[in-house]
Amino acid sequence: MMKTIWLVPVLVLLAACSNEEHQDLRAWMDTQAKGMQGKIQPLPKLTQFPTVDYEVAGLVDPYQASRLEPEKRGGKASPRNDSRRREPLEAYPLETLQMVGMMMTAGKPVALIKADKNIYQIRAGNYLGQNFGMVTKITENDLTLKELIEDANGDWIERFSTMQLQEQETKK
Repeated sequence: MMKTIWLVPVLVLLAACSNEEHQDLRAWMDTQAKGMQGKIQPLPKLTQFPTVDYEVAGLVDPYQASRLEPEKRGGKASPRNDSRRREPLEAYPLETLQMVGMMMTAGKPVALIKADKNIYQIRAGNYLGQNFGMVTKITENDLTLKELIEDANGDWIERFSTMQLQEQETKK
């Protein structure tokens, strides 16, 4: 019942606004619309580019696998192909290993190498480091390694490194 009370005044107002009241406004709009026309700018002239024939039959494919990989030269064979069992110190980078001592066993020198908190005994012929480093010589103050490094061309080159004895500080 409440909704119908509001509905009656709204209908009366709508009836009062008829098309006859706004007839002058509509006439003015019609006269204004007659004089209006859209203006479209002409399209710019297209530039003609010369055509060029592209012949690929005699050219080399730039995405050929042989062009993407470096050419392998006749260097040393890859040490990754050897079937020997890996030694524990080959898991560590050479920079993290320390030579902490040297001793003689049966007349042959043995180096004491510290990796993490463990001490390992290394003889000539043992491997250590991640570059296939083989111990070639052990002296009182250092050990010498022969490492195999792969260069940019895929060749394996030998590099000699030394590991110096790390002097321990005595606690007072």
